[in-house]
Amino acid sequence: MESGQRALRRGRHSQAGQVYLLTAVTLQRQPWFRDDAAARAAARSFGSQASLGDARLLAWVLMPDHAHWLLELGERDALAQVVRRIKSFSARSANAALQRLGPVWSEAYHDHALRREEDLRAVARYIVMNPLRAGLVQRLGDYPYWNAIWL
Repeated sequence: MESGQRALRRGRHSQAGQVYLLTAVTLQRQPWFRDDAAARAAARSFGSQASLGDARLLAWVLMPDHAHWLLELGERDALAQVVRRIKSFSARSANAALQRLGPVWSEAYHDHALRREEDLRAVARYIVMNPLRAGLVQRLGDYPYWNAIWL
């Protein structure tokens, strides 16, 4: 039987210009990002050029124990490289804010390549509405850890 991580990687491919919906969870679903300083630090790192390379972040939300990213892959880097960098930069930033060492993110992540006919704005709305569905806030504007290029 395949391990969970190996099964997730089976069939994974990177295609330049492809838009992916990505989900990563924290290690053992620890709610590291309930801490505002850690959440702010991680959120700042998501959009950094060093983190993204030539990929483009279209929308994202950071929840207490997971994150969703809508990402358009660039020409240079494979999907796994970009995700590894996003998780690495955000983990280092969060750890500095939390004054701790050690892993923040689970090694695995889920990706879904969007089909051309899928409405990117609808997917972005779904992503950024996570805090409302989770009951963290009553209005999206009250939740600070999200962004979308259309909003």
